[in-house]
Amino acid sequence: MKTFFKVSLILVAFCFSSNIQAQTTFGHIQNQISRGKDGINQFDVKKDSVKFTGLSIDLGGAFNMDYQAINSFNGQPSTFALPSKIVGYRLMDTENNFVLPAADMSIGAQLFDGVRVNLDLYLASRHHNDTYARGGYLQIDKLDFIKKDFLADVMKYTTIKIGQMENNYGDAHFRSSDNGSTIKNAFVGNNIMNSFTTDMGMEIYYNRSGWVSMLGATNGNLNQSTQQVVYPTGTPNPNTSVSPTILAKFGYDKQIDKDLRVRITGSYYHNANLGNSNLYSSSRSGFGWWGVLNNNAYTNNGVPVATSYNVNSTPEATFNPGFKNWATSLMFNPFVKYKGLELFGTIELASGGDKAGFNNKRTANQYAGDVIYRFGKTEQFFIAAKYNTVSGKQINSDAKEVTVNRVESSIGWFMTKNILAKLDYVSQDYKNYTQFIGNVPTGIANNFYGGNFKGLVFEATISF
Repeated sequence: MKTFFKVSLILVAFCFSSNIQAQTTFGHIQNQISRGKDGINQFDVKKDSVKFTGLSIDLGGAFNMDYQAINSFNGQPSTFALPSKIVGYRLMDTENNFVLPAADMSIGAQLFDGVRVNLDLYLASRHHNDTYARGGYLQIDKLDFIKKDFLADVMKYTTIKIGQMENNYGDAHFRSSDNGSTIKNAFVGNNIMNSFTTDMGMEIYYNRSGWVSMLGATNGNLNQSTQQVVYPTGTPNPNTSVSPTILAKFGYDKQIDKDLRVRITGSYYHNANLGNSNLYSSSRSGFGWWGVLNNNAYTNNGVPVATSYNVNSTPEATFNPGFKNWATSLMFNPFVKYKGLELFGTIELASGGDKAGFNNKRTANQYAGDVIYRFGKTEQFFIAAKYNTVSGKQINSDAKEVTVNRVESSIGWFMTKNILAKLDYVSQDYKNYTQFIGNVPTGIANNFYGGNFKGLVFEATISF
């Protein structure tokens, strides 16, 4: 929290001194997507008509708090048959209680006509006890800093983003939760195979007459460092550095009439030489359901096995294919909104190296669909349902693909454009997971064997 107070004091001092000099205003920010209800279904980037009035400061925040009533189950027996020597195994009971709240801060500034900067901070998250930067980027919508109306006909449709930011792969991440920022998600959970990363890079957008396009590249690193990357022996070359990530998106987004909007996009992600993180393991804040499918301490062949409760995040609720060496993913997202009815889908085809040192192709496929009906004078209420399934082998030598299925439903109320309360029900099943991790008799019990968790979460969120 010390970092937070330092940042706050610096910002207050800066704004106070600037206001005295009558050089700084608040809130005159160009081409910015709202962090509240008005930002729902605003994908990619947008152009607006906000006039440049000089240096202007933007300050925002997001907070969420969950009350969870979730139970976990699996197919493990109360007494294990020989040759297994597991004694005292059982899944952990969890209380119906509040989980750790999350909080974000966003600080931005309009620096020049068509040029703004944004800094996003996690004030409190499950992954860290202290404040840390989620990312920061520069957004350029005009090149007037070079020369008045320089390439104006091109920049009318073009946006350039440079920095460490939420990389724009697919459309699903625009409707997902990220730490305290949960107001745009009608549910509590994100997709089971959660594609989210914040690498250092650049994205160039060209959107015109309903056509949507983006081309981007990053350095392929979630955590930045100049340290040499050394891989295990084998493929790729042990002394090869991490490759850049290539991103692309193309689609069509059109408001057909006042009632009907149609959007469909295809997105591409490729990295030829992965580092330690990947697209499906880079969410640092955790999300969804706390402490599901964890075990109490037990013994295996006389050796203590520790409690598996993860206090930082909830990887048990997600599926990470764990690709190594290389990875390629394709995502297709259809979206239709007719009056208050929304239909959104995800088709994701992911592939990558089987494991470290092996380029053999392994795949994982994800399919998701949700339906939301918004009603009320300002569409301040909604009811929603979602189905999500993922299938893939964890390594190629496995006998079967594992499958994770989720059914989720929710109801919500926007008390204001910046305050949302929602009640969410979830049931998630795990299929074809092996009974043991490792070989019997020394292998430990697999918590996902016949696994399921289900229950309710009440979530309150504020975003501005």
